[in-house]
Amino acid sequence: MPELSLPTIVLIALLLLAVFTVAQGVRTVPQGQVWTVERFGAFTRLLSPGLNIIIPFVDQVGHKLNVQEVVLDIPEQSVITKDNATVAVDGIVYYRVMDPAKAAYAVQDLTQALVAMAMTNIRAVIGEMDLDQTLSSRDRINTSLLNILDGATDPWGAKVSRVEIRKIEPPETLIRAMNLQMTAERERRASVAKAEGEKQALVLQAEGRRDAALRDAEAREALAQAEANATKMVAEAAAGAGADALRYFIAQQYVKAFEAMAANPSSRLVIVPMESAALAGGITQAMELLRGTPSGPTTPGAPPPGGGLLPGDRPWNRA
Repeated sequence: MPELSLPTIVLIALLLLAVFTVAQGVRTVPQGQVWTVERFGAFTRLLSPGLNIIIPFVDQVGHKLNVQEVVLDIPEQSVITKDNATVAVDGIVYYRVMDPAKAAYAVQDLTQALVAMAMTNIRAVIGEMDLDQTLSSRDRINTSLLNILDGATDPWGAKVSRVEIRKIEPPETLIRAMNLQMTAERERRASVAKAEGEKQALVLQAEGRRDAALRDAEAREALAQAEANATKMVAEAAAGAGADALRYFIAQQYVKAFEAMAANPSSRLVIVPMESAALAGGITQAMELLRGTPSGPTTPGAPPPGGGLLPGDRPWNRA
């Protein structure tokens, strides 16, 4: 193999140096990232996604920053509430780098700073709340943490868009005590509901009995009024038509009562406590009254025809 001459070697070395120099001066930045450029250690400019040219051996890439939204886990920690209850809390923080220069040079480690600040403020916010408020006020805690972290990270060129508390878990002993308390409260509510239902049922029953009594009283009043009107009409008819009309009315009611007794299917024996002659005489006189022919001369104090007794009368009852 022939030896290379010195000029050839120098030319090859210069060619390699040129290639290396061009490689050092060309930078390809991927999408979603921004790189900083430092010249002799001082920040000069930013490299956007795509192909970029820098001065070889003078400029160099300082920090490679992700400008996409980043999800940051907040480690679990024990927090003491206002009423001295210990709870285990963790969460997540969504943030995005808005000013890469500040994010690269205003804080040494942006991620570590965000984690430390989030954990500190979680203890501060929950420490001002009781256990019941802590368990039922996640939205309030998230909003408070978001306002605090967003304001604190603004000088670092980062924007906190969302904070979520994932877990708020009391100790096992406290959970058992809370379950017992919840069970007792539910039993108390069930007892109160049952007592209210029984009370309402008694009230409704009393109102029903009252309404029934009122309706019975109204019915008896209406019946008494009807009986009074009927009696009044009978009295007026007797006053106008005389004793014959009264005998006819009594005989008619008597016959109806007898028919009702005889028509009862459960009655095997019918006892008639009256004189058959008196009943026949009353019916005969009623038929003669309907035909308009008196049964005989009526004189004051004279006994009526047909035995001279009204149905149901007794000889010793006549004056």
